[in-house]
Amino acid sequence: MGNTTMLEELFKTVTKRFNGDEPAPAVPMFKCPRCGVSTPQQKMAELGKICPGCEYHARLTAAERIAITADIDSFREFDCDLCSADPLEFPGYAEKVAELQSKTGLKDAVVTGQCTIKGSPAVLIVMDSRFMMASMGSVVGEKITRAFEYAAEKKLPVVAFTASGGARMQEGILSLMQMAKTSAAVQKHNEAGQLYITVLTDPTTGGVTASFASLGDIIIAEPKVLIGFAGRRVIEGTIKQHLPDDFQLAEFQLEHGYVDMIVGRKKLRSTLSHLLKLHGYTAEPLKQEEC
Repeated sequence: MGNTTMLEELFKTVTKRFNGDEPAPAVPMFKCPRCGVSTPQQKMAELGKICPGCEYHARLTAAERIAITADIDSFREFDCDLCSADPLEFPGYAEKVAELQSKTGLKDAVVTGQCTIKGSPAVLIVMDSRFMMASMGSVVGEKITRAFEYAAEKKLPVVAFTASGGARMQEGILSLMQMAKTSAAVQKHNEAGQLYITVLTDPTTGGVTASFASLGDIIIAEPKVLIGFAGRRVIEGTIKQHLPDDFQLAEFQLEHGYVDMIVGRKKLRSTLSHLLKLHGYTAEPLKQEEC
């Protein structure tokens, strides 16, 4: 009797699905933070994570960014085993870092290395917002500094993809010191006569904006991305004025001279290749030991 009841219930369930009486499983959706349009995540992946409603460029992982930028099999990572310490013994910080390392497969919030872009050699700096909102702690600052020092020594250009919430509070003053440290490294690279291109992605804010992200010889932004230092509410509360709706978006920054150009993701690799070649960086054999 029990088996009969079970079979009847199963039959009813299958019949409901066949007749469309039972709602289909929910499809994972991406809701655009700029225009509010919801798009199936699978469709977003097919579109290169570009919103079909307003062309907002959603966040990429470091691996995804490298894959669409560097030539196939050309990327060689620097300092891949460098890990954060816990200088302040901040409650829960070591556990949080370990959790994110396991979840993302990264040691920290930035990946650096050497590659070619359509044959032109370059050093890449790629921030990954999944790791503590790509906040700049001592390891992030150290890896970025080493990347610039290597590029200056080898006479290579640097292309930095920035995406950060700013300094990492769990490391206190050591985090804030990375602003001066990375800026000094950029200056040495500049004195060596090498090109530095920054690509501002969503979001680029805080101490990263106030340091190496703003020091590029050429500053590019992806469409609709957030770029700024302090948050909108903080600024409005300070100056007691309402800010424009597009304040701190890439288009506003272009209009006011903060960025040099806005380039869509589909054309970014070609644009970078063109700029590198214009500055004399032509195809050369890649020489860098893997870590």
